[in-house]
Amino acid sequence: MNTVGIGNWIRYVAPAAAAATLVLVSGTALAATEQSQQRQQGRATNQAAKHEARSTKQDCRADNQKSNAQCRQDKRDTKQEGRQDKRDIKY
Repeated sequence: MNTVGIGNWIRYVAPAAAAATLVLVSGTALAATEQSQQRQQGRATNQAAKHEARSTKQDCRADNQKSNAQCRQDKRDTKQEGRQDKRDIKY
């Protein structure tokens, strides 16, 4: 009688336990992948903001329409907007 009980356990319970474990592990991996994508998007946004800030300052200086201090402030503002965009992606 004990061998029938063990046989049923192996036949029914063990596969169900394995399936439940697989679901838990895949859910964790999915969350990690999503977080990785958010980090990559954040980095890309940050790099784009840096490039835009450089271009903004170069254009400002080339046009000679503002003082150097005003051009620096424009660059800072552009970079800060990029940082905020990155935060919006991550959180």
